[in-house]
Amino acid sequence: MSNRIVVTGLGAVTPIGNDVESFWNSLITGKSGIDTVTSFDTTGLATTIAGEVKGIDFSEYVDPKMVNRTDRFILLAQVAARETVRNSGILDYADLDLNRVGTIVSSGIGGMQTLETETARIAEKGPRRASPFMIPMMIADMASGMVSIDYGFKGPNYGVVSACASGAHGIGDAFIALKAGMMEACLVGGTEATITRVAFAGFCAMKAMSTQNDTPQTASCPFTKNRDGFIMGEGSGLLMLETLEHAQKRGAKILAEVVGYGATGDAYHISSPVENGEGAQRAMKMALDMAKIKPSDIDYINAHGTSTPMNDRNETAAMKVVFGEHAYKVSISSTKSMTGHLLGASGGIEAVACIKAINESIVPPTTNYNIPDEDLDLDFTPNVAKARDITYAMSNNLGFGGHNVSLIFKKFAE
Repeated sequence: MSNRIVVTGLGAVTPIGNDVESFWNSLITGKSGIDTVTSFDTTGLATTIAGEVKGIDFSEYVDPKMVNRTDRFILLAQVAARETVRNSGILDYADLDLNRVGTIVSSGIGGMQTLETETARIAEKGPRRASPFMIPMMIADMASGMVSIDYGFKGPNYGVVSACASGAHGIGDAFIALKAGMMEACLVGGTEATITRVAFAGFCAMKAMSTQNDTPQTASCPFTKNRDGFIMGEGSGLLMLETLEHAQKRGAKILAEVVGYGATGDAYHISSPVENGEGAQRAMKMALDMAKIKPSDIDYINAHGTSTPMNDRNETAAMKVVFGEHAYKVSISSTKSMTGHLLGASGGIEAVACIKAINESIVPPTTNYNIPDEDLDLDFTPNVAKARDITYAMSNNLGFGGHNVSLIFKKFAE
């Protein structure tokens, strides 16, 4: 498996921008997309804030009659796919073999809004009133299925479900499959739309989300002393990956190279990370080994950084073990401070952030970093973006169930 795998397209739909450039500009200027929830009645819930995607008319991207037959998590992926495919220019390649182009669009939960709406309808009106579109709207693989249909991509087609590591796992899977020769290109990433009353009720019952409702823009404050839980976000982040040979043959603009992938399991607890992030440690080491680089080669880490007490403490401990003294020299940030936590879509939009950071030589900040936690003493790029030449960037994503993923992207060089 010696093929080099490169990135040739990016797409993003997020709470801070509905395309890659607006998303990136918001990141580097510290713009928050978190505010009071507008999409449902939050009465009785402990958390009433989220990072909602706003300002999209899905009928501009999808046949209008299909919008009401398609769950929001699928629609978000279709919008991000449009940008990714267009920017990659892959459909302009005359010799494109659609049988060799895959689609791996992952989601941690899938069509939560559809499940919620249809359950209420069945309870009120009986099972015969269930929508015939309910199952294809709801199942988590359907974002990948619909996107592959949109473009005729007939290669490997599926979605990974591993909670908040789903999008990152999908990128890693595509990387391995491309290296193994199963396909020549793959549209890959994650999508999620779970800002619903039932989803909030479940996460609130776990006491997993922040209750700083009066100050929504500052409620997501990773690695700080006053962090009290994550803020839910929604959206989609996608990449076009290709073998270097395929990308060069069609004259594609190459944005970055994927060089490392680590995936491990905690085998510990359904929702709590193992002490000192032992599983995350092994994922980062695995990615470094695959990339054949030293820990000191990493310039930037886009941390999982959820703003929960346990994650931030254990992820920091894991980075200290893996990177040693270099942990104090590498630039780290959690872009979830601005976007909120997009669950299964996190790996997608955070991979986009890493690739933009490499190309623009800018580290996006961790915003709301106002009350440092003395036990978490690394360089979390507080509040303001900074210039830094980045050759290697790492993206970490961890999920309920003990799922750990680390990806490494490299500045492209012939």
